[in-house]
Amino acid sequence: MNERIKNILKEISLKAIIASVLFLLALGIFALIAHEIVFENEDLFDGRVFSFFKAHSSPGIIEIFKTLTFFGSSYFLFPAYFLLALWLLIKKKKRDAIDVMIIGITSTLLMFGMKAVFHRHRPDLPLFKELTNYSFPSGHALSSFIFCCLLVRLIRKTTWSHALKWILSIFLVLFSLSIGISRIVLRYHYASDVLAGFCLGFAWVLVSFWLQARFRRRFPETSSS
Repeated sequence: MNERIKNILKEISLKAIIASVLFLLALGIFALIAHEIVFENEDLFDGRVFSFFKAHSSPGIIEIFKTLTFFGSSYFLFPAYFLLALWLLIKKKKRDAIDVMIIGITSTLLMFGMKAVFHRHRPDLPLFKELTNYSFPSGHALSSFIFCCLLVRLIRKTTWSHALKWILSIFLVLFSLSIGISRIVLRYHYASDVLAGFCLGFAWVLVSFWLQARFRRRFPETSSS
């Protein structure tokens, strides 16, 4: 029994502990938002964020965010996932291509599933075309964050310089955050929708990457790249 406990402890690394804490923290924030803001209809936070962006948004800034928001839409992400998987297959990285498609499909199902559960209506007075589907959590925030994290993961596997990897990784994370902010500026989502989308996306990335890494360790013969 003691030997078994020792083996278990050896498998628990500091990295795994940190990832577990972050996973629980992300889910905890998501649950808090869902309960306190969505179910209890607390609008103070969302109202203040709307007021802040309204006071600091010029026509030029609105146009920039209108462009940014496209990169979190299904019109961009579906072809992007397909082309990324195709490129990986061409590069004979079959396992990576499969991982990309699995995360793309499951995250989309997760997004629509959560929207169907919460049934939160979108904010009034959007700046452009009115949307009729549900608002919580933000699909743009969730989907763009997950896609950018996938790109970061693939970049970390390259032989590029350490500095370039960090620059591109930081840029992609900030880019996904900008897409989320665009949804608030354009009044397509409440700030709580966007924050919840990022939290859920972060949690989904952590658990997906962990499951994929565990599968590769268990079946190394299928992990050709």
